[in-house]
Amino acid sequence: MRRHAPLAALVLAAVLAGCGSDAGSDGKTEITFWDTNAGPARTPVWQHAIAEFEKANPTIKVNYVGVPIAQAPQKLDTAIAGGGTPDVADISTSGLGSLVAQKALEPVDERIAKNPALNGKFNEALLTTVKNVVPDHKTYIYPISTNAGAFWYRKDWFKEAGVEPPRTWSEFFAVVDRFTEPAKNRFGFTIRGGAGSIAQMLEVVYGQSGVTEFFDASGKATLNDPRNVTALEKYAGLYKKNTPEGDLQNDYVKMVAQFDTAGSIAIMQHNLGSYQDHKKALGDEKVGSFSVPKSDTGPQTVLSNPVGGVAVFAASQKKEAAAKLAEFFAAKEMGGYLAERTGVIPANTDVPPSKAAHITEAQRVLNDPATKVVQMPYHLPEFNQITKTWAEPQFQKVLLGQTSAKAFLDEFAAKLTEAQAAYRKRNG
Repeated sequence: MRRHAPLAALVLAAVLAGCGSDAGSDGKTEITFWDTNAGPARTPVWQHAIAEFEKANPTIKVNYVGVPIAQAPQKLDTAIAGGGTPDVADISTSGLGSLVAQKALEPVDERIAKNPALNGKFNEALLTTVKNVVPDHKTYIYPISTNAGAFWYRKDWFKEAGVEPPRTWSEFFAVVDRFTEPAKNRFGFTIRGGAGSIAQMLEVVYGQSGVTEFFDASGKATLNDPRNVTALEKYAGLYKKNTPEGDLQNDYVKMVAQFDTAGSIAIMQHNLGSYQDHKKALGDEKVGSFSVPKSDTGPQTVLSNPVGGVAVFAASQKKEAAAKLAEFFAAKEMGGYLAERTGVIPANTDVPPSKAAHITEAQRVLNDPATKVVQMPYHLPEFNQITKTWAEPQFQKVLLGQTSAKAFLDEFAAKLTEAQAAYRKRNG
């Protein structure tokens, strides 16, 4: 593995160097790739993929820059405003609307159509999701994979206690109570109260309530539906009762430390992408997963998950090399490798079916005709800003009892209803 400069220096260098696409002193074409969800589990995976690309394309040098997910939206916006974007970046549909609104990305429909390794090779549902995020319904990322919500649990604890993974929300709350023993520093659950909390909160809320649409026919957000309010009250009620008090500041890294390293948590909510961390720390014999439980009063309801992919930036001066890298990542061999190593579902249909238990469980739910998928509003350019800047600190107030679940969801719904109305007005 290559040695890299500290992350802050790498990001600063990339921004100052613009697109980083001038030919190097060795005559190679240099391009810059940003990994916008960098971390110990993902960085080596991208570095391996880049190394394989450079072997196959010896005239191109790829500079890897790792950007933590919490910093990525702001750093991308800053790079776009300052004219210093990367050539290629790992981009998901959760942030795609904002980037397209800034005219930062190249549409890649024609390139896909001309590439036999990609044309007709992407899962149609995922490709449709990618196109529906943007008003012009063009393809702005090469799809690599999609995710699914997952609840990771201590398989060894469950086996010892003779407890089965919960299939409904009433079973879930009962199991969380069953494994909560504060005197032994054991808790049934770890709640994500810090960075990245909102998607997981929404997954629990809609999963419990059985509400199947994010917006009603008039464009009003359903966030403050009374069933969702009740669901949030129950979820927030776990804090400090069935979770550690420090969960108020929990981000992904802290949750993993409690679940994998400290061994004090029975169930941790995240997604398929954390599989490698759990496997490395605990092994398959000690960790298992179950999907979002079924509503006690409605259908099994899950949130749509972002489609992850790679994008070519419009400001790149080396678009051919950049597109070659993106297409290498999206093709069968490397697309399959990236999905397998990050524990998610590949977008390229030529990739052989996974035998991993967590993938099989996720696909069981997603392929069930009775499952209802709530489409998250990734098409709204304001969505990330609202959820990150406004909603995260407000959710912490709910956990602390300083704001009611209803007041929080009322204001949250109003903000997204306004954003949806503006989107409709702009795009007809």
